[in-house]
Amino acid sequence: MAKALRFVVIGAGMSGILAAIKLKEQGQKDVTVYEKGATIGGTWRENRYPGLTCDVPAHCYTYSFAPHADWSAFYAPGPEIKGYFEKVIDDFGVRDLIQLEREVTECIWRDGRWQLRLADGSTDAADIVIAASGVLHHVNMPEIEGMEDFQGALFHSARWDDSVALDGQRIGVIGNGSTGVQIVTALSTRAAKLVHFQRSPQWIMPVQQFPYSDEDRAAFRSDLSKIDAIRYGDDYWNGVRRFNKGLVDPDSEAMREIEDLCRQNLENNVHDPVLREKLRPNYRAACKRLIYSWNYYEAAQRPAVEIETGKIDRITATGIRMQDGTEHPLDVIVMATGFRADRFIRPTVVLGEDGADLDELWRERPTAHYAVTLPGFPNFFMLNGPTGPVGNFSLIDIAEQQWGYIAQLFAPIVEGQARAVAPTREAHADYDRRRADAARNTIFGSGCTSWYLDKNGVPLTWPWSYDAFAEAMSAPKREEYVWA
Repeated sequence: MAKALRFVVIGAGMSGILAAIKLKEQGQKDVTVYEKGATIGGTWRENRYPGLTCDVPAHCYTYSFAPHADWSAFYAPGPEIKGYFEKVIDDFGVRDLIQLEREVTECIWRDGRWQLRLADGSTDAADIVIAASGVLHHVNMPEIEGMEDFQGALFHSARWDDSVALDGQRIGVIGNGSTGVQIVTALSTRAAKLVHFQRSPQWIMPVQQFPYSDEDRAAFRSDLSKIDAIRYGDDYWNGVRRFNKGLVDPDSEAMREIEDLCRQNLENNVHDPVLREKLRPNYRAACKRLIYSWNYYEAAQRPAVEIETGKIDRITATGIRMQDGTEHPLDVIVMATGFRADRFIRPTVVLGEDGADLDELWRERPTAHYAVTLPGFPNFFMLNGPTGPVGNFSLIDIAEQQWGYIAQLFAPIVEGQARAVAPTREAHADYDRRRADAARNTIFGSGCTSWYLDKNGVPLTWPWSYDAFAEAMSAPKREEYVWA
């Protein structure tokens, strides 16, 4: 007999929106999505910097059930992606399920239900909690001496200050992940002087960007198979599978192809030999998250741009001083220094059975059973949780597969056959051991520093193939779970 349940989803980014739509499709009537921000969109709300684009082709970064004909380019700019999510929540009628500026601060399992407390002091209770808080939302501000002394504008790339003038200014960008690369590229023709401070250079995978014309968009609208040809086509998926093969097996032909493409990109497109060596990494391609760009090397060679690979000594009132004594006078400093990728739902207090503390469970490293569930935390499910496939393919696809797995887990509860479900500690310990052992042998463990690594230097990501993940998500192994 079907049972009426209360569902709470935490976060209204990509995966939280997915959960709301899927729960509505299932006929669930008692669903609330709590979002800490003033708007929906997750990382596409947090990030608004110049040059922001997704490194997954636009038609591949959409829900399978919500194709979008109106992308302006092959790689979509950030504001369009946020606009897509706004459109989706209206098209699927879930906007009224979302409560904005409602941050969940406590989530405690008590008497067979989750008891929630919000930042405004209000409370709620839920039978099932979906943690869709994502990975990249807690900004990582570096500790550089003198930051408070700077008399110009200084801000993190995910806290972009729209009031700051950029044209004709002297701008410093600290950090060279995807964000730093995109910002430098966008501002390289606007700044009077642009200094890109790089702790270590990045390998750049060359890709082609091109706009979609009005005729292209009309063709997509009239024939959705043209969209499917992109998002399910060989061009995209061959690249995904090549990257995944290289990630899992650093000695594979696939990894050699990736390294050759990155090396040729550097050799063929950076003409000054001194600059070329400045931009040459001393680690293997894809050890850090691989950067996809069609024009960074062009930007790096513009007259206004300087690549600085030395060590920063301190920030002064007027700019940045290097350890070798070099002074860079600046008007604006942008910290493109990423996010704390180990936080996930934290700082929300999450306590499971018998007071089990999520912080304690994650004392060594964040972990979840197949990136979705936690032993000792019944009816608590994560989308894009720790140890998931955070790589260069669409996290929307990953979240949809995870949702299929989650829905199978809570189906017996909806049907009244059980009250709660969680993985066994033994099953999770075995998974976590196998995953960590395999992760050490991936390209991410080949000898560099990156946000993929835990405090012991073990990559936190899914270490097996894309196909292995799809198979794992197709059905939970019943012997690894307990339904009570």
